[in-house]
Amino acid sequence: MNKDFVVGIVGAGIGGVTLARTLWKNGIPFQLFDQAPEFGEVGAGIQITPNAVKVLHDLGLKKELKKDYFLPESMVGKNWDDGKVLFRTQIKNTFDRLFGAPYYQMHRADLHEALVKDLPEECVNFNSICLGVEESKGKSKIIFDDGSEFEADLVVGADGIRSNVRESIWGKDDPTFTGHMCWRALVPVEEFPLSFVHPGLTIWFGPHGHVVTYYVRNGREVNIVAVKETENWEKESWTVSSSTDELVGAFEKWHPDVVKLLRLTDNNKVFKWGLFDRQPMEQWSSKNTTLLGDAAHPMLPYLSQGAAMATEDGYILAEALSHFNCDISSSLQAYEKERVERTRNVQLASRERGVTYHLDSEEKQKERNRKMKQREKENKNAVGINSEWVYEYDPIQCHTRFSNFEWINSNRATH
Repeated sequence: MNKDFVVGIVGAGIGGVTLARTLWKNGIPFQLFDQAPEFGEVGAGIQITPNAVKVLHDLGLKKELKKDYFLPESMVGKNWDDGKVLFRTQIKNTFDRLFGAPYYQMHRADLHEALVKDLPEECVNFNSICLGVEESKGKSKIIFDDGSEFEADLVVGADGIRSNVRESIWGKDDPTFTGHMCWRALVPVEEFPLSFVHPGLTIWFGPHGHVVTYYVRNGREVNIVAVKETENWEKESWTVSSSTDELVGAFEKWHPDVVKLLRLTDNNKVFKWGLFDRQPMEQWSSKNTTLLGDAAHPMLPYLSQGAAMATEDGYILAEALSHFNCDISSSLQAYEKERVERTRNVQLASRERGVTYHLDSEEKQKERNRKMKQREKENKNAVGINSEWVYEYDPIQCHTRFSNFEWINSNRATH
């Protein structure tokens, strides 16, 4: 491996820091750039499904995460007004056996802190606003707003849905507002569990909206994700302030357990944003530049795969570079072969859930609910939201698939 080889990572979100940590594990030099002044507590709850937990365990974070995650008992679907149980999927002590890893519910900041812990300080650069990249002579150069530049053998755009790296390589392509907006909030828990919040993951299905609740931080807080369809455009951001009154007003006719929880939110800590989407890309990489996470495939939150897909991306890319001894062409081909189709399928499935979760026709609701019950009847371990195929994926086995990819290419070369 070329000791002078270096990867430049733009964006220190979950995907970017997963890439950095996996590169570090494999002894591949990197420089990580982020526009924030420091790592800090950003965001709210996230669900880490078994496919992504496998990566975190391989990176040696199992013990580190234990103090902060919550292991849900089950996933429960409920009707928005009468609370009727539409499905129940056992998670605790079951997902490990079925999918090879547990299901974590966490605060995003806790996961991020574990991923960046002990990363070499000299490899992390804050207050670095990327304006774009330029490729020439087998290198890729990051251009920053202060006029500085950084040249790398490979630049990875992990800079989110409005990625400047993506725009530099593939041109301007504004994301599309979906007509859905989302509130997020956290409620402190003094005595666990709250009598009106199931100690697991609950999805309340309603017309033109849904509400998801789950515990984080070992049951010390409840995370709320509340989605509503709207004609109004909302700025896509973590930082648009809302209020308890606005949140409750949007769901005031829902089940009393939902309304009671929403009323407990801190009026100064309720945030909202619009949900945006893009069509799946057929290719992510140029000569010496590639993308990961939302920069490549923005994920609507309806399968809880935004952080999970970014985690898989970062891990797989670093492992491809290790497997192919930092040969850029082979590594990026293997990375895309492993990732593009999978993320496309998850992206489109997440989009589809935004329709089926929000059905307003009583007839269509009954048919959806009947299918859920039928799947549960046929298989007691069936996941109510039909996501087994997402959780079964094992990123850790990527080297076997890379070897198959090498064999296919060598065969093509001899014919």
